[in-house]
Amino acid sequence: MDATAPAPLLDEEGAAFVQGGVSIVAASRDAGLVPSIGRAAGCRVAPDRRRVTMYVAASQAPQLVADVVACRRIAVVFSRPSTHRTLQLKADDAVVRPLAAGEAAVPDSYVAGFAADIAKLGHTEAQARTLVASVDGDLVAIDFTPSAAFEQTPGPNAGAPLPPPR
Repeated sequence: MDATAPAPLLDEEGAAFVQGGVSIVAASRDAGLVPSIGRAAGCRVAPDRRRVTMYVAASQAPQLVADVVACRRIAVVFSRPSTHRTLQLKADDAVVRPLAAGEAAVPDSYVAGFAADIAKLGHTEAQARTLVASVDGDLVAIDFTPSAAFEQTPGPNAGAPLPPPR
């Protein structure tokens, strides 16, 4: 590991959580501080847990994509609908890029996990797919290094920074 790189903010369990069947919503802002928001279609965490990549349908979130390109700031909320467990990651180094080879399969895997979770609440896989629908070639990747991580599950610890990984 690079000794000058920041320590990861996610432990192994947190990394597994954000890559699982969770609802993923990202936000950014423009130069006038007007917010933008979009739903992601999956997430991958690097093996060293320092970098995160999320996948967004550019046609569903064009302002979010434009704002991330312009300001590089992003806040992402990962929430499991069936339990409301929620984590938030923030970064100021986000980069939008085309998908790399093999990344197009991430959304299919993600949707299966998300659909399984919302099925507990009476929703269908078709509803899950509709929430993150994209057209061919529409997905982009957004890479970032979390600079802050927070517990956001409703309750007494909501808003607390995540403890450092062990």
